[in-house]
Amino acid sequence: MSLVTQIILNADDELRYPTSGELETIKSFLKTGTTRISIISNIAQNEKKIIEQASKKLWQKHPDYISPGGNAYGARQRSLCLRDYGWYLRLVTYGILAGDQRPIEKIGIIGAREMYNSLGVPVIGMADAITALKDSTLAVLKEEEGEEVKPYFDYMIQALAA
Repeated sequence: MSLVTQIILNADDELRYPTSGELETIKSFLKTGTTRISIISNIAQNEKKIIEQASKKLWQKHPDYISPGGNAYGARQRSLCLRDYGWYLRLVTYGILAGDQRPIEKIGIIGAREMYNSLGVPVIGMADAITALKDSTLAVLKEEEGEEVKPYFDYMIQALAA
């Protein structure tokens, strides 16, 4: 849900017009639209590079994941991991676009922990994977763009590590 939608729903629930403070929040949000779209485009254009760098970092930290018996051992299992990395990276862009962490929670976090636990995938490994994605993403962004992106990655890391 976007920031604008949330403000509208809150006002409607309370049978009122949006407050001047809420309207200022919307105004500020809309002013950053071009920047948010630019960030998302940059991430999308660099997705392959980001995922490759992030996976290398994760495999260095957890070589047992790609060793015989590991959850990412073999080409098929490793490709499934990389697919998931792309999915999580897209979730971050949804949050950036909406200006809110709720799309990340609703689309990706709810149920992810249970799914990984049921598959025997170490959840802490997923938190480490998201950290690696964050670091690799920040490497392709300008510093101010990175500041916009960090909270969305941090939210996912905290949710998976909890």
